[in-house]
Formats: sequence, structure tokens, C-alpha cells
Amino acid sequence: MRMGYGLNVEQTQKLIMTPELRQAITVLQLSALELSMYIEQQLEENPLLELREDDVERGEEAGVGVEQNTPEDVDRKEYDLDWEEYFQDSSDLGLVRQERIQEQEEYSYENFLSQSLTLSEHLLFQLNLTPCKDADRLIGEYIIGNLDEHGYLRMSLEEIALRLGVSESRVAGMLNVIQGFDPAGVGARNLEECLLIQVKQLGIKDIVLESLIKNYLVDLSKGKLNRIAQEMGITVQAVQQAADLLKTLDPKPGRNFSNLHSTRYIIPDIILEKVEGEYVILVNDVAIPRITINSTYRSVLAKDKSHDSRTRRFVESKLNAAAWLIRSIEQRRLTLYKVANCLVELQRDFLDNGVKYLKPLNLKKVAGMVGLHESTVSRATSNKYIQTPQGVFEMKYFFSTGLNNSAGTTTSSESIKKMLQEIVAREDARSPLNDQQISEMFRRRGITISRRTVAKYRDELGIAAIRKRKRY
Repeated sequence: MRMGYGLNVEQTQKLIMTPELRQAITVLQLSALELSMYIEQQLEENPLLELREDDVERGEEAGVGVEQNTPEDVDRKEYDLDWEEYFQDSSDLGLVRQERIQEQEEYSYENFLSQSLTLSEHLLFQLNLTPCKDADRLIGEYIIGNLDEHGYLRMSLEEIALRLGVSESRVAGMLNVIQGFDPAGVGARNLEECLLIQVKQLGIKDIVLESLIKNYLVDLSKGKLNRIAQEMGITVQAVQQAADLLKTLDPKPGRNFSNLHSTRYIIPDIILEKVEGEYVILVNDVAIPRITINSTYRSVLAKDKSHDSRTRRFVESKLNAAAWLIRSIEQRRLTLYKVANCLVELQRDFLDNGVKYLKPLNLKKVAGMVGLHESTVSRATSNKYIQTPQGVFEMKYFFSTGLNNSAGTTTSSESIKKMLQEIVAREDARSPLNDQQISEMFRRRGITISRRTVAKYRDELGIAAIRKRKRY
């Protein structure tokens, strides 16, 4: 076998992940709020970017393009001048111009946001109105500070007394005071104590209810009403009546107060409005800052010998990055519009009539219709919400699997869940339907679904089993 060296020339194609392409992918998958934060970061890093506060005359932008076409074309190919094409496009890549911002008063009540009280603030307010010694007040503040978001005390009295250097009886006394505060049940150490506190504060005198709380919470959660009735020596109807009263109590009294880390609002990225029978698609980019090129640095790019080559290269690289960012933002807007337009076309019945008419859909079908790759459609729909006449939904909601029906088509899982809710809502509470009976009802409607799938969807919807739904 003879070995040797050789030199061959081959031509191959490969995808190179350039920084510009990586930035475009990043911008595409950002939501409106995340994109605003990303633009703020780029404004800090790139000195050529600035916020556009006032409308820029088209003539000025066109003038910049004329300025670049100077007679000195000898060094035109010396640099990567992608920014020239950007300046020659007077449309500013199709971005909607921002209206002139009206000046507002520096101090206005419209500039302030209201915030509801937290659980700790609500309890501390009541503690300050309670007559007690300063030392006891410190104990109460320590107890309130150690309540979780549901209003439960997860520390033992012994541990609190040890840390504060006081007697355990003194801590128990302040805990008893706090357990009398609003909301009822706050300061409890377990579910049983929480429910008993509420029964006491509401003045409910029911021996069966107290017995259920103390001895039969586990059996009650499993729907074993007959067993509870036999052990207590009462009728099943009496047990169920007490259980209905128990359901009116709040097992998590602190959850009704604001949580500083909770998400309160969803800003939709796409807004659908039905106008004269047709859907109008609006890309909600009002909150996204409008950016433009800083005119101060444009003079550096003039064919002037006062600036050295390194300075010009730096400015041009930053200007190229700025132009790419603006192009990426506009490309994101166009992609969102294309995908939303495709969803409107495919899910028109859902938009007109509701969840029952939602059709099964996958990324491949949408990607083929809009002429994009599946990964691009996936990035365009991730972490984004769309506001429709049927409500606000995550864009991924429209991509659901389905089951075959007798008509040779498929029915989406969300549509089946909606039908399941309607079937359970219409059933006879004294003789509820089991999963097999529900499966047969679907089969009579032309939808083939197994008993296990019915149980799966029922659990996802939070519908209890037949034993817990039965009324006596």
C-alpha cells in the first residue's frame, strides 16, 4: 500500500452562525417586554444607537445618503459599508414613525401606580392597632415576618422562643393574638388548625363539621363519604352537607393578597380585531422603543482625512451592528405578521365560534404556508401572546394535537376538553358518568377516544373522579 500527500480543492456549502444571524434569531424569539429590555441594553453598548424622540424629516435621511456619494470613491471597497444601503432606504425599513410625545407635568397622579397591600403589611397594620407591650410587639412582628405566602407559620414556637430569648408561653400568646387577625385562619401551623380558626371566627357551631376537620380530612379528600358516615353513625347526606360547608372555607387565607413576584399583566404581541367581518392583524410594538442612528457620528464616516483608519473602522462596525439590529426588529415584525395571518386563516372557525372549533395544527403546516423553516415558526411563537375576540392566548395554544373522527378528519385535544367539560356539566349529579361512559358518548359523536385518555384530560381540567362528583 502506497502512502503519499496530495492537495485537493473542494467546494462545499455550510451554514455559518455569524453574530448578525445569532442576533436576528435572538430578537425573533423575544417577547415585546423582553425586546424592550434588549434594546435598552444595546443602547448602552452601541454609541451609534439612540432613541428617536421626534420625527426625522425624510429629506434629512435622503441627504445623508447623498452625502455618502462623494466623488472620493477610491477607498469605497476598503471597508464593509453595509450602512450605505441602510441610509439610502428612506422608509426606515418600514417602521411606524412615533408620534411626537406630548410634554406632561413632572408631578401628576397619572404617573403613579397603585399597589395593594401585601399580607405582611396588612397584618402589621392590625398589630400596630393592638394594645400590647413593645417586647410583645417585636415578637408579633417576628411571627408575621415568618409567615409564608399562604399565611402559614412554618416555624415552631420553641424555635421562635429560642431565637428571641423569650418564654415559649409568651410566643404562644402573641400567636393567639395574630390568629385573631384578618384574614381568618392566618397564623395557623397546619391545615386543620387553619380551618378550625375560621370555624371559630365565623361562629359556626357544627359538631359534624369539626369532626370532619379533626379526623376525616384525608378520607374526605378521597370521597369516602359512606365510610365516614358509618364511623360517625350519621347519614351520608349529613356528611355531604357538612362537606359543602367545609368547601366555603379558605385553606390558604394569605393567597388573596398581592405577591411582589407574581405576574399581573400580559402584554399581547399580536392583537386581532374583527372589523366588518374581517380580522385585522396588529403587531403590538407600541411599547418597543424606536431607535435610529446617532447623527453625531455620521460625520466620522465622511471622506475626511482628519479621522484615521482605526476610528472609521470602529464607527463602521458599530453602524453595521446598529443597522442589523433595526433590520432584525423589522424582520421580527414581518414574521409575526405572517404567522398570525396564517393562524387566522387556519383557525377562523375558532375565532368565530370558540374553543370547540379549534383545529389540530402543527408547525410544519404553518411553516410550509408562510415559506419559513419550522424552527423559525417555533421561535416566532414562543413566549408570545395573541389577543383575540375569544380571549388572550399563548400562540403555542393554536398548535395542538388531535384525535381521529369518523369523518376522516381530526379533532383537536382542546376541543375535546371543552366537550368533556360540557358533558360533565350536564350530567346527573346523583348518578355521574364514569370515564368509560364518557368515552362511549364521544364514540357516538364520531370521536374515538379511550377511557384512559378521558381520565387524562379530566385530570388536566381539574374535574374530580366519579366518587367525588356524586351527590346523595
